[in-house]
Amino acid sequence: MNTIIPLHKRLFTEKSSLILKNNQFSVTAFTYSSGVEGLRIENQQGYLTILPFLGQMIWDAEFCGQNLKMENMFSEPKRVPTVIETYGCFAFHSGLISNGCPSPEDTHPLHGEMPCASMDNAWLEINETSIRICGEYEYVMGFGHHYCAAPSVLLNAGSSLFDIHMSVTNLASVPMPLQYMCHMNYAYVDNASLSQNIPENAIKLRESIPGHVHPTQQWLDFNESLKSGDIKLNQLNQPQMCDPEIVFFMDNLAQYTAEPEFKMTSPAGNTFVTRFKSNELNYATRWILYNGDQKVGAFVLPATCRPEGFLAAKNNQTLIWLDAGENRQFTVTTGVES
Repeated sequence: MNTIIPLHKRLFTEKSSLILKNNQFSVTAFTYSSGVEGLRIENQQGYLTILPFLGQMIWDAEFCGQNLKMENMFSEPKRVPTVIETYGCFAFHSGLISNGCPSPEDTHPLHGEMPCASMDNAWLEINETSIRICGEYEYVMGFGHHYCAAPSVLLNAGSSLFDIHMSVTNLASVPMPLQYMCHMNYAYVDNASLSQNIPENAIKLRESIPGHVHPTQQWLDFNESLKSGDIKLNQLNQPQMCDPEIVFFMDNLAQYTAEPEFKMTSPAGNTFVTRFKSNELNYATRWILYNGDQKVGAFVLPATCRPEGFLAAKNNQTLIWLDAGENRQFTVTTGVES
């Protein structure tokens, strides 16, 4: 039986407050100096730091002594309208009406409206073997779309894996577009090997160049070698070639497997893993970036479509439409494989 603990904003102060401790878990509430509320959930294997009222981002994650998060420029989260202004988290919910890098013709912000959403409420659900942080956000616009997003994160006792979940319900009387990506910014691990249970030829280099990417001749030459197959990027051993970012797309995953699984294994033998279902998330992206300010080894970003903006998804017929009252749910399992 679950015990439910509402999370009121008054619980979060500059002084950390222990709000739960038992044999399996401890939960601590605090605020950053920026005023953003933080919740640290810890089990025997590690911890998650979640922002329950800022899009339910996972700001930090560490398990089995391994920090999972990208190296970045942000010392703490910021209460800002767009994710690019606080790009230091381990994971965020990208979407939901629009997603990805907007084209010059798109009008939406990078990665849509959900990443920095001001959540309406949040709570914990606890039982003998697991703890789940839940939240709800109502998006409503006069003469526009109306939906309820209900994200959650589930951590089991003694586990170094956790589930990231998103539920979306169309509350409007007309259909709404839906684009979703579980955007996990894993750390760049030197000389790590990348593997997956789909064919290598299913992994295609991105050929479009979004506005935030400023190519060098070295980068363009490296891209040509990747496209021709002369070079494979299945090991993180060429950091100097990953500035600007190197991005790969994986489309229509259901043709290969019902349960895609992707791994990044360090030379020391630590394995980061991500699993999901292709009938929920039928596309994936791989994002590699290495420079003096940001280092990312995002070996898989599961999604409903490519992250090339709203119009690209609409034109490619990969945009999902939710009927009035319809609900869609997405679950990703990720963490350190023990």
